[in-house]
Amino acid sequence: MARGGDNLQVLSALDAAKTQWYHFTAIIVAGMGFFTDAYDLFCISLVTKLLGRIYYTDLSKPDPGSLPPNVAAAVNGVAFCGTLAGQLFFGWLGDKLGRKSVYGMTLMLMVLCSIASGLSFGHTPTGVMATLCFFRFWLGFGIGGDYPLSATIMSEYANKKTRGAFIAAVFAMQGFGILAGGIVTLIISAAFRAGYPAPSYQSNPSGSTVPQADFVWRIILMLGALPALLTYYWRMKMPETARYTALVAKNAKQAAADMSKVLQTEIVDEQEKLDEMVTSSGNSFGLFSREFARRHGLHLLGTASTWFLLDIAFYSQNLFQKDIFTSINWIPKAKTMSALEEVFRISRAQTLIALCGTVPGYWFTVALIDVVGRFAIQLLGFFMMTVFMLGLAVPYHHWTTPGNHIGFVVMYAFTFFFANFGPNSTTFIVPAEIFPARLRSTCHGISAASGKAGAIIGAFGFLYAAQDKHKPDAGYKPGIGVRNSLFVLAGVNMLGFVLTFLVPESKGKSLEEMSGEAEDSEEAGAGRAVRPSEMQMV
Repeated sequence: MARGGDNLQVLSALDAAKTQWYHFTAIIVAGMGFFTDAYDLFCISLVTKLLGRIYYTDLSKPDPGSLPPNVAAAVNGVAFCGTLAGQLFFGWLGDKLGRKSVYGMTLMLMVLCSIASGLSFGHTPTGVMATLCFFRFWLGFGIGGDYPLSATIMSEYANKKTRGAFIAAVFAMQGFGILAGGIVTLIISAAFRAGYPAPSYQSNPSGSTVPQADFVWRIILMLGALPALLTYYWRMKMPETARYTALVAKNAKQAAADMSKVLQTEIVDEQEKLDEMVTSSGNSFGLFSREFARRHGLHLLGTASTWFLLDIAFYSQNLFQKDIFTSINWIPKAKTMSALEEVFRISRAQTLIALCGTVPGYWFTVALIDVVGRFAIQLLGFFMMTVFMLGLAVPYHHWTTPGNHIGFVVMYAFTFFFANFGPNSTTFIVPAEIFPARLRSTCHGISAASGKAGAIIGAFGFLYAAQDKHKPDAGYKPGIGVRNSLFVLAGVNMLGFVLTFLVPESKGKSLEEMSGEAEDSEEAGAGRAVRPSEMQMV
């Protein structure tokens, strides 16, 4: 493998750097993007019931309005379609133009579209929903760019010893974003509920949704622009990563100058050594070459397929929390509450789940990833998710009987805990570590987009699949029911467990060692790559 002397001094300095202030700045700057992403993606599921009440209530019916199936699917899922496109496009662009220049674009897109989605107006309900979906798509497009860029920037700035924890910390901001979405919705719905009291739907259908409720969802969506705006200045001040400047832009002088400033030490620029490194035959193959397929083909298949399977399970749970809570009677029937009361209760339930199940899992990963390694955490996570899904599915009838709700919620929170202390974090980290610098952002984008395809299947597939066989919701066809859906998800997790064996362990190795860029020209020509068979089992 690569010897210490083979690597450029600027890269070795980054690998060996002690944890310093700039690491934390990078975590916060990259992490705030993720905080915003999670807030924007998940806050929509808190207000979909409210949108149904405001725009689709028929006062002659005994129950308040809900979004028609096709509208619900579009509102919840259009941002995912945008995210998938954004991951592929900005992932590719990040390797072409540089991480930093593309980073600002994605952020501005997120800010503008967050504000615009809260300003969705129209004369008809369909008009409002169409405008909302249009801006949510482009919001998703910006969010998509954040995935490959944040992961790549953090992995290229980090040192060898704690790189996993740093990338995991950026990703863990997602937990805070989900939590913030719940808390903001709680505060705003509580404030409006206190200011404009309303009776329940069954006692007064027309009075249960106050006109001011229309402001609630708009304010919640628009607040998503705030954290992104706050970090824009800092994003623009960050220098381009040394690995991009040196290995892709081939400018050793600039890389050395940038990192001398950041690390506050003198770094020599080694242009000749760099030229030798980047011109060796092993460092010039493209994404669609046979050489890439031979060295990294299985790795890319592993990162993309595990992320795909994880997201099917993860997003089907997350988006339909409120349905699960209602089906186990944790949230009362819609007609017994006013519109704002319902928003308040849904956000309270989501905030509790985020606090107990979601946020801790991410930080367990941060603490342990550089101790036990990515591989072990991903295997354990997939395995435990399978176990808990089966634990929910097999005695499903028991969980739905009165008095057993708490047990169901605890099991459900554990499933989330092991998703986040497990594949939800590791599938984000590993693709940023194992591919060559000039393809790193693209390959991360491909893996992430594959994940989002899984999220789309999870979100929509589950929406239809979880419908009751005998009495489906209005507008839906009978599905296989929640219990059978949980069995399917358990199978998906088991498959993820098996495919984890395609992914190499990157704990404690430099990025150039993982991608084979630091090897001597002859070795590079011989194509010595870390293969799954050589994986370090931890």
